[in-house]
Order: sequence, then structure tokens, then C-alpha cells
Amino acid sequence: MSHSRGSGWRRVYNSGVRTLLFLALFAAALPAQTARVVLETELGSIEVQLDLKNAPITSANFLKYVDAGAYDGGAFHRTVRPDNQPRNKIRIEVIQGGTRLDARGPEPQPIPLERTNKSGLKHLDGTISMARDRPDTAISDFFFCIGDQPALDYGGMRNPDGQGFAAFGRVTSGMEVVRRIQQAPADGQTLKPPVKILRARRLGG
Repeated sequence: MSHSRGSGWRRVYNSGVRTLLFLALFAAALPAQTARVVLETELGSIEVQLDLKNAPITSANFLKYVDAGAYDGGAFHRTVRPDNQPRNKIRIEVIQGGTRLDARGPEPQPIPLERTNKSGLKHLDGTISMARDRPDTAISDFFFCIGDQPALDYGGMRNPDGQGFAAFGRVTSGMEVVRRIQQAPADGQTLKPPVKILRARRLGG
């Protein structure tokens, strides 16, 4: 009887191991759902998690510039805060950054706008999103939200076209750095001097 119970236990154990191995291999074959990036600035580091599942085009575009080193030597050049947007009825709080002007890397190509009513993402505190003029014109400049900014979602009217901006991830560490950049010296909305991005790179795991 004990031998029979032992054999049964081994069968159950081996079956469980095979199931776990199958699930591990299945998970490994699935496309990644997220990617992590760190922006090392002269005021500290900002870690970001990108949502590859819900904003695949925007995330891939941002990673293209990260992998090419185009943000290395770039800068945060714009701060928007309550005291420097007197002409705007709808006020927001963001900081905006981009590549260095002489950056070598991918050919700049505008990307389609992944609207928040389709992606399901929102412009909340710490959201990373793409700067743009008209819809489908975003290239490489991006911004971080300080506080929730629903006026930047689809249907929000910070941009009069009401199409919103393409949120594609969130800050997971370093919001104190984001706020420090927002409060840095500025001439109007132009940071003087810009806050340098020393390096942008992917994080493993």
C-alpha cells in the first residue's frame, strides 16, 4: 500500500512539474506586456514602466529613441505650472523633454495618435505621454504629468481639437525628481537652463 501511495504521489508531482514547465514556456512565448526605462538626469533618476500592451505604437516609438541613444545628452526643456500659463483657461502641470538637437539615431517619423479612449490609459500623476501639435504628429518629445490631468485625455480640451494625447506608461520611481525639474528656474515655460538627460536606458526584468 505504501508503495502504491508513493507511486501515485510521484505521478502527481511529475504531472505538476510538467504543467509548471508548460506554463513557463507559454509565458516566455508571449509578447512582453511592459518595458522599463530609466532616465538619468542631472537632478536624479526617473524610472518608467511602459505599457506595451495598451499603447504599443507609442511605446515602441519611445524605445526606438532610447535604444538609439538619442535621449542621451537631451534635456527637459519645458515646465508648465500654475504660475506660467496665464493665457490658458485650462491649466495643466507637466514637464517636457526630448532628444539632443544633433542626436544621431532613427529617422524622425510622426506616429499615429493612440487616443486614450482606445488605449484605456489616463493622464494621471506620473503618466508619461507624447507631446504633439496636430493628431498624428508626435515624434520624440515626451512629457510627465504632475498630478492628474484629465484635460489631456481624449475629450479634454487643453488641445482645442479634443483628441487628447497618447499616454503610454507611468513613473514607478523618481516623482520627486519630476517635481524638482518642474520647479527649476524658468523663463516663462522654458527651463533656463534646461535640465540635462545624461542617459536613457532599458532596465532588465
